[in-house]
Amino acid sequence: MKVIASTLRKGNVVEKDGKLYVILTAENIHPGKGTPVTQLDMRRITDGVKVSERYRTTEQVERAFVEDREHTFLYQDAEGYHFMNPENYEQIAVPEDVIGDSAPYLQEGMAVMLSIHNATPLAIELPQRVTLEIVETEPVTKGQTASSSYKPAILSNGVKTSVPPHITTGTRVVIMTADGSYVERAKD
Repeated sequence: MKVIASTLRKGNVVEKDGKLYVILTAENIHPGKGTPVTQLDMRRITDGVKVSERYRTTEQVERAFVEDREHTFLYQDAEGYHFMNPENYEQIAVPEDVIGDSAPYLQEGMAVMLSIHNATPLAIELPQRVTLEIVETEPVTKGQTASSSYKPAILSNGVKTSVPPHITTGTRVVIMTADGSYVERAKD
């Protein structure tokens, strides 16, 4: 199925020269002069080679037929990351290179979207936000205003982020999975 290059997003799968590629990043660039372009960083599924391609935003790209289905994360072991289809209870093991930098955000029982092509898992899409606990951060400094001064913190999954000064160790916070940035204090 042909689609316009500017509509492609992270996690989509495209076919180029008979090989399948999963998109790692997709950025639309609009220079002051000239034609707008879409910059795609992709990983070839067969051997994991990373490729960068530029397309004019109106150019047609062949998008592979991939089944996107919700799965529930169960556990991780030497075989990889195990997910279950909640409709038929089938389990699927996803290799570590498919999970990539999403791994620290996976939590037991989390619902994710898996892209599957011919029974092979190709890409994963996490929920946009996850709730994690702050395990280490600097103490609150008296008199420090809550303006744009953020302090470093380490989350319960080991990822480093920046949080406002009023957030203390043990506080549960909402984090964006795309870039690990702080959103708000958890409401639970």
